[in-house]
Amino acid sequence: VQLQASGGGLVQAGGSLRLSCAASGSIFSIKGMAWYRQAPGKQREMVAAISSGGSTNYADSVKGRFTISRDNAKNMMYLQMNSLKPEDTAIYYCNADLAILPHRVWGQGTLVTVSS
Repeated sequence: VQLQASGGGLVQAGGSLRLSCAASGSIFSIKGMAWYRQAPGKQREMVAAISSGGSTNYADSVKGRFTISRDNAKNMMYLQMNSLKPEDTAIYYCNADLAILPHRVWGQGTLVTVSS
């Protein structure tokens, strides 16, 4: 499975962005998917996750502002980010848990910069 993240950019505080993650390869093996982010000098953290059945989970810092979704027919996952804050500035990565080895794969990351 290969993942390609896109949609990052520069936005003012209070603005919105929509990230996309395109999956290719052994799509049948994908179980849960998630978005992570890593800010400069900080550890990578989970932002939002979605199961194969559509159940979602969010970090407290983004609840009510971000929405994760997936379109299994198009092999896509999305992250709608609203009311963005400067502290949301980070490289955002998508990942997928697989039923086959290597069990987890990562996309290349897309940079989100929120100016104050």
